[in-house]
Amino acid sequence: MAFREHYTQKIVPALMAQFGYRNPLAAPRVDYVVVNVGVGKNRGDEKYMATVGQTLQRITGQKPIFTLAKKSIAAFKIRAGQTVGAKVTLRGRRMEDFLTKLTSVTFPRIHDFRGITSASVDRQGNLTVGLREHLAFPEIRPDEVERIHGLEVSVHTTAHTRDEGFALLKLLGFPFQADSVQ
Repeated sequence: MAFREHYTQKIVPALMAQFGYRNPLAAPRVDYVVVNVGVGKNRGDEKYMATVGQTLQRITGQKPIFTLAKKSIAAFKIRAGQTVGAKVTLRGRRMEDFLTKLTSVTFPRIHDFRGITSASVDRQGNLTVGLREHLAFPEIRPDEVERIHGLEVSVHTTAHTRDEGFALLKLLGFPFQADSVQ
């Protein structure tokens, strides 16, 4: 079943019953997903930056934007205007495909993965998950990888409370730890 059909036929009725919504449009939904990589100590390495950009493009199917430092921070040896990361914002069909791939393929491929903690969901019902390696994604072949880097996935919802967002994410198939399920 496709993402949209699953959402409208299964998730929306479950959320309406749980939270007492009268209108299906009042049920929370996923607004957008941001996938980002911080380059850290490899800021000056152009080859590393190109690798990060190619990796994000292969994983998401969209060209990344390289983020720049807004101000100089001497303690971190960062100057204003220096590239400090790369990010991709996914919406619509690409977002739906990415979320399906993340929950059904990527999370099961992570070694020693025990689930997402409930602390990863903030007060507005948004989820942020950090992955130590990008190798869990099916588009990345381990024999081609020179350097491993982590990435962060932020799922932004239209939920108003943490409970609404948590219920939505649980129904979407995000694997939360057994002790963190509410």
